[in-house]
Amino acid sequence: MSDPQIAIVMLCMFIVLVLLGFPIAFTLLAMGVGFGYYAYYHSPQSISEIFDNNIFYLLNQNTYSVMENDTLVAIPLFLFMGYVVERANIVDRLFFSLYMAARNLPGSLAIAALLTCAVFSTASGIVGAVVTLMGLLAYPAMNKAGYNQSFAAGVICAGGTLGILIPPSIMLIVYAAIAELSPLRLYAAAVFPGLMLAGLYIVYVIIRVSINPALAPKPQLEDVPPKREIYMNLLVSFVPLTVLIFLVLGSILGGLATPAEAAAMGALGGLVLAMLYRSLTWGKVKESVFLTAKATAMVCWLFVGSWTFASVFSYLGGHDVIEHWVVGMNLQPWQFLVLAQLIIFLLGWPLEWSEILIIFVPIFLPMLDTFGVNPYFFAMLVALNLQTSFLTPPMAMSAYYLKGVLKSQIELIQIFKGLMPYLAIVILCMVLMYQFPGIALWFPDYLFGVWVP
Repeated sequence: MSDPQIAIVMLCMFIVLVLLGFPIAFTLLAMGVGFGYYAYYHSPQSISEIFDNNIFYLLNQNTYSVMENDTLVAIPLFLFMGYVVERANIVDRLFFSLYMAARNLPGSLAIAALLTCAVFSTASGIVGAVVTLMGLLAYPAMNKAGYNQSFAAGVICAGGTLGILIPPSIMLIVYAAIAELSPLRLYAAAVFPGLMLAGLYIVYVIIRVSINPALAPKPQLEDVPPKREIYMNLLVSFVPLTVLIFLVLGSILGGLATPAEAAAMGALGGLVLAMLYRSLTWGKVKESVFLTAKATAMVCWLFVGSWTFASVFSYLGGHDVIEHWVVGMNLQPWQFLVLAQLIIFLLGWPLEWSEILIIFVPIFLPMLDTFGVNPYFFAMLVALNLQTSFLTPPMAMSAYYLKGVLKSQIELIQIFKGLMPYLAIVILCMVLMYQFPGIALWFPDYLFGVWVP
């Protein structure tokens, strides 16, 4: 077999091993080292030269590159901010306050859940944390109010995935590091697509419940507290968190701080909020630090493994084979975009966003210049598309997060059924952004000037 054929076999083996349940980061690492040893192999003259292979030097260099990457420093800080805010009991107050404020709208509990997910996502960026917390907080409230189970589950799962799109998104930081793009421009480009998607979710809920009120009964009058109490709860829960998020994002988009510096400010702000709410304990801080270290280690090993895998795949000629195949199809730019997004969408069925982003997106990046596609516009299409990786059965991770906390309260098939409308909304959002690229490109161009290749 030729080297390019070996590269394709390498890619296919990776997909099969992931589907069999092997850990992704270490599968990437093992396959990168294994196939890399073959790629850089030279006949050893002695036993001591067995390990004299360039793959080990490459692995060492990739590990060092991940550790010194300034962009990635923001990840543990944003994670810590999210975990501290989650444990400060702010989210439950926020949900209740938004529910009371939206009580006159159809599906008020669902709208409150979506708004809470959107706000908490900007402070967290962790899909699993948002879905899990809202599953414990919002689902019992909706179930008690008589909401349809599938409808309630779909709201929580869809709202929880907003965290990988709305800044400060961990996914966008990872994308910036992979594609060597400005995280500031990516954050600015994601603001309006994120708001549009959240807005479309809310519009869908209102229309759906207006057509079929039995899905979401209105709150009982005796459950509604006085307006003064509602406003005070909003003031106490919504304003401080919103101010913190505004300061973090504002400092980034205004060019006053790098993402890492803004994340450090956000982490400190999360601690201050927890202290103000008198919910900061040594145990909660230790738990937040542990969870941050655990998630950060996973991301770092994913990068080391994926960069090693991608380097070997490219060295063997895998990227060239795919690029020549796509270019040889003589596609128009719009056809290339449709093909790329369709492949990413299909990959979302068996894979999570991290594998798709780190392994498969770099295959398309070198072709953007060939087809004249703005890399920031492409990034926003990918970011929207990756929402589907959490919503598409059979590997819809948001559904499994929710099922994990609800256990026997709901069947997995009911959750899948509730996800389908939101999957269609994501696709609609992508179509709208393709028709009106300014949704993604106007804000970064306004803040930083028109992007020039």
